[in-house]
Parts: sequence; structure tokens; C-alpha cells
Amino acid sequence: MTQSDTATILARLADTLESRLPQNGGDPSSSYTAKLLARGPDSFLKKIGEEATELVMAAKDNTPERIVSETADLWFHCLVALAHYGLRPEQVLAELARREGISGLVEKAGRP
Repeated sequence: MTQSDTATILARLADTLESRLPQNGGDPSSSYTAKLLARGPDSFLKKIGEEATELVMAAKDNTPERIVSETADLWFHCLVALAHYGLRPEQVLAELARREGISGLVEKAGRP
């Protein structure tokens, strides 16, 4: 899979998630994502915490298929959060690209 494919998948998923926003007609009775978004930030932020914990447990158990699955769950719920706040995965990818090649220590020291 190329970088372009990855960006396209994320953009398509973001488009779908945006269509599930309450203001865009998302129906909580027929969509898990619409239900999360209708309930507000506490709902999807709690899921982000749960999925992050499940990823940590999968990594500690050294189970590659669960690591991938839990990472997908975590990323999905983070994308729900981005949609709620009017942000896009392309913005996250741009930030990662900006940081590419910069020492993590240097980048962290330069944060406000």
C-alpha cells in the first residue's frame, strides 16, 4: 500500500465520519458513529481511552494480530474525535510530515 493509498483511505473514512455528524443528518439509531457523536465528546473520548488501554495490553501480550486490530480501533475513535472538532486526518498527516527528520527530542523541546 502506498502513502497515497493510505491518505485516500483516511480521507474517505473522514468523509464518512463527517456524514455521521448530527448537523449533517447522522442517525444515531442506525449508525454507531452517529450515536457516539450525538452523545458528545465524553462518549468518544472514553472510547479512545479504552482502545488505547486495549492496545497497550495487546502489545504487552505480544499478539501482533490484536495489536493491529486494537490500533485500528484506536485510530477509528481518534478520527471520530477529529470529525467532531472539525479537523481532518490530512492535518495530522501534514503535522507528521512536518516532524519527519526532526529529532523527537528537538521537536519536543521546541513546543510551547
